Order: sequence, then structure tokens, then C-alpha cells
Amino acid sequence: MDGRPFYHDGMRDLQDRFDGRRVAETLEKHRIRHDFWDADRDLIVNTPFFFIATSYGEFTDCSLKSGVPGFVRIVGPGTIEYPEYDGNSMYRTLGNIARNPNVGLLFVKFDGMTLRVRASGKATILDDPEALARHHGAKLVIRIVCELYSNCVRSVHDLTTGTISPYMPAFGYEPPAPEWKSRDYIRDILPKNDPHKSKQGE
Repeated sequence: MDGRPFYHDGMRDLQDRFDGRRVAETLEKHRIRHDFWDADRDLIVNTPFFFIATSYGEFTDCSLKSGVPGFVRIVGPGTIEYPEYDGNSMYRTLGNIARNPNVGLLFVKFDGMTLRVRASGKATILDDPEALARHHGAKLVIRIVCELYSNCVRSVHDLTTGTISPYMPAFGYEPPAPEWKSRDYIRDILPKNDPHKSKQGE
């Protein structure tokens, strides 16, 4: 987004420490997008909530935004809007956005049909009558132009049944390999110490 690299030096240092640069670069090539896949659309327009992270200087915040499904709208390629409703008058999310438009969003389902979409974006605060009219009950409207990527959902638990993901490590238990590690563009470039490497024909 805006010509910046997807990874900064701190990320690169850790990729190199754990021999993950090849995988990271391949995931960037295959999974980063600036418009919505069909699964993204389905998740986003039907979500009853999402998480948003904001920051400004030493101030950071992560908030849950909720509404009736459909409260998040796709309004253009890679672009969403959501309403800011009446709240507690702290304006931590909005205040950060007013000073720093960089935001991070997480859309996730916890019902066993695991879906997760992460988005980094530039947010704009809208208060014009037309924008407010699109979102019933909105005090303000936030529009975000997104850089999207989906990643492994193995850590998502099924909260409808209380089932913990079988991919979580535990003493005396070895989790299975996630599906994505067997994909043809990943299986031959796993980090040298990856615990599932031998299971992918290495």
C-alpha cells in the first residue's frame, strides 16, 4: 500500500533467524490482495463484529466493533465502510484515526467453519450527510482502503461447541500439519527446522 514493502526490518530479522524468509515471500506473492475474494466478501458483509487496532505515538488501542450483520459495507475495490455508533465518549479509536490513518482489522468466524481475513489500511473519517445516511444510527462513518491477506486458521477455536482447535500444541500431544504447508508452492520451501517438514516429503 502506497508503495511500502509488506515486511519491515524487524519482520525480516525474525524471518531470517528462523529460516522463514522463503515462506514469507511466497505467502506475500500468493495471498496479498487489494480487492476482495468471494470468501472475503461473504465474511465481511455478514459479520456481526470485527476487531480494529489503531495507534498514535505512544497511544495504542484495539477495539471490538459490532453491529447488525451488514453494518460493514463494501463500497469499492478493497474498500469498506462501517459506522461509529454512540459510545462511551472516550473516542480512542476515532481519536487515533484522526491523528494516524493506519489501521489493522481482523475479521474472523468462530463457528467451526473457520474463516479469517486480516486487513491493513488507511482510514478516513466521514461526516457528510450522504455517508451518514448510508449507515443508520451512525455518529460518524469510517472508510478504509484495505490491503488484505488471509492466513492459517489453525488457531481459531470453535466457540459454538467449545471445541479447541486440534492444531494447538500441548504437552504429550503433537498437532497435525495444517493444510497450507502441503500446498505445492510451500511444501518444498518450509524452514529447515519446521516440525512438519518430514511429513511433506522432505
